[in-house]
Amino acid sequence: MTEHIGIVACSAEGAALCYRTICVEGGDHPEVLMHTHSLAKYMRCVERGDWNGVGDLMLDSANKLAEAGADFLICPDNTIHQAFPYVAERSPLPWLHIAEVVTAHATARGFRRVGLTGTRWLVDGPVYPQTLVRPSVEEREEINRIIFEELVLGVFKPEAVEYFQSVITRMKEQGCDAVALSCTEIPLLMNDSNSPLPTLDSTRLLARAALRRALHH
Repeated sequence: MTEHIGIVACSAEGAALCYRTICVEGGDHPEVLMHTHSLAKYMRCVERGDWNGVGDLMLDSANKLAEAGADFLICPDNTIHQAFPYVAERSPLPWLHIAEVVTAHATARGFRRVGLTGTRWLVDGPVYPQTLVRPSVEEREEINRIIFEELVLGVFKPEAVEYFQSVITRMKEQGCDAVALSCTEIPLLMNDSNSPLPTLDSTRLLARAALRRALHH
């Protein structure tokens, strides 16, 4: 008997990539349920530092998915995992944590020094281990701009690829042997074929972890 996957979605592009990965790579895949509040509603909470408010939105989705028949939950959005401690103790269902999935995969592949890319809240926050190499302050701001002015809107520019390549190249020069793509839209822009370092695709890794759990729980 397989488990039903519940997706607590945030941004359309990241959630769509996660959903497509489950459906395409899963073949005769388990049942998938998804619920999302608007990205704008989430971002109003994030921008004022209201992580409990973020958590309340996640929990509202979690409760609706539980009522609809989900067995466990995933959230293909790295940034809002900052609310996860608040969510986990109140959730009606268990979750897979995206950062735990990514760091476990990095360890399994033998990577020792990993760079981190994502929104400025994610990079500045506690979701990923502090041992990961962060972009500079200026790089964080430009990456954040690219994410919110381009990627979440489905806009993918060559200039954005070049900028990420320059950031990842600097991380490589700092001794990184891999880079975590820890905004769920970044894998739509960057991958192993155009990155100066091997990539850890947080979106697809989470989707694959959900498939493994659903099929082999």
